[in-house]
Amino acid sequence: MHVHRHSDRSKGGEKMVAKSGSRCCCCCWFIGIIVVVAVVLAIVFTVKHRSNHSDDIAPGSTDKKYADALKIAMQFFDIQKSGKLENNKIPWRGDSGLKDGSEASLDLSKGLYDAGDHMKFGFPMAFTATLLSWSILEYGDHMNPLDQLDPAKDSLRWTTDFLINAHPSPNVLYIQVGDPETDHKCWDRPETMSRNRTLTKIDEDTPGTEVAAETAAAMAAASLVFKETDPKYSSTLLKHAKQLFDFADNNRGSYSVNIPEVQSYYNSTGYGDELLWAASWLYHATEDKAYLDFVSKNGDEFGNFGSPTWFSWDNKLPGTHVLLSRLTFFKKGLSGNNGLQGYKETAEAVMCGLIPDSPTATSSRTDGGLIWVAEWNALQHPVSSAFLATLYSDYMLTSGVDKLSCGDTSFKPSELRKFARSQADYMLGENPEKMSYLVGYGERYPEFVHHRGASIPGDANTGCKDGFKWLNSDESNPNVAYGALVGGPFLNETFIDARNNSMQNEPSTYNSALVVGLLSSLVTRSTSVESFL
Repeated sequence: MHVHRHSDRSKGGEKMVAKSGSRCCCCCWFIGIIVVVAVVLAIVFTVKHRSNHSDDIAPGSTDKKYADALKIAMQFFDIQKSGKLENNKIPWRGDSGLKDGSEASLDLSKGLYDAGDHMKFGFPMAFTATLLSWSILEYGDHMNPLDQLDPAKDSLRWTTDFLINAHPSPNVLYIQVGDPETDHKCWDRPETMSRNRTLTKIDEDTPGTEVAAETAAAMAAASLVFKETDPKYSSTLLKHAKQLFDFADNNRGSYSVNIPEVQSYYNSTGYGDELLWAASWLYHATEDKAYLDFVSKNGDEFGNFGSPTWFSWDNKLPGTHVLLSRLTFFKKGLSGNNGLQGYKETAEAVMCGLIPDSPTATSSRTDGGLIWVAEWNALQHPVSSAFLATLYSDYMLTSGVDKLSCGDTSFKPSELRKFARSQADYMLGENPEKMSYLVGYGERYPEFVHHRGASIPGDANTGCKDGFKWLNSDESNPNVAYGALVGGPFLNETFIDARNNSMQNEPSTYNSALVVGLLSSLVTRSTSVESFL
């Protein structure tokens, strides 16, 4: 495992000739030709019209490809769960991390392991919870007929249970379980690890605004998910979200600066985006005008207006732009809100950058059309971009907005959806390698995934060091990490399926939240979303 694996350094037919004959016969032939031409033109128009207005499936019907992929993608959360497992469906997984948090007298046994290791990094784990919540809120009605809504909510709650326990007092948040330097010197199953699990926290003396704010966003978004089914739990989440936002805002400081050890793994490039992101989610959860005022007043400083960027665990701005533009689409009285215009216009710029035929289309693409921004975890950006594109397309359709202006060219919402499908299809195997990068989906997918639990037989009782024989084994993984989205291809669209190739072949839990959101949005031909505000 390379220490920079998570860094976001951060395109002649046959001629018909009429026979000689009477003028009347010629006239008949002439009329016949006109009719044929008219029919052909009608068919061409219909095909073009459908290509611009549909996803090749009838409204409300299920696209089996995306449905099958969604069912597989959802399983990776179960593979990544720590703690005393409930209704465990993964035969090679068992209880682990049961004493996590004990050195601070806390129960931090739940939560999700980050990637192919046994670390719990609070920053990306909170992002996972935020994105999974957003996916459920927008597309839970797509998940439910496939029996995927309850698993999604169960995995979300497993994560937020951890986040609640990691926040024992208003201005204290535990942001990491385990020492990556120690963890990465071992290759073992989580069930058999016996090393000391150190804890890292932020507080008033050692602030970490971006982690506190991201956790606030996760809690606020999740509170909406559970608002009707478990109002008491929802209220608990919202209480933590408000406290964490105040902690983040009143004690500003980057966790990467204050805790330099995190820089090799999840280095933050700033906390302004997380503050805006958290305030946006808190406004959706509370409708408290103070949070709306916050994003309005701080947009010029933190919003990077007019400069579209890439949505990731580190950069929440594109997600914030889209989430706040949602208010201008659906919330009466806010469509002309001056404080939101910068967000809406930048969201439009993000969308215009994604559509391949747009005059402002990004050049950050492979020859096969995949958005490509970084070598490490390359698929994060195309999947996150595609998820935002389907959301924005659905926002437009729901509110009756029929075009997006990009320079002097206009595009229909269907163009955004077409782009999103292209990224999803590439991920699922329509690429030069003919490789599905979603493990378990399709005829060909990575068999040497960089993942400790998947690479070691379930009945092996390995220690810290002797497990490395499984890392170095020439045999494919004995356990299939269903639903894992690996890092993905290089810019030249090549991919090396090797277990020690952590750059391309290591999955991450937050990628799974993005994949679930994207696939859920594409499962049916969506023409509307319900407002959750």
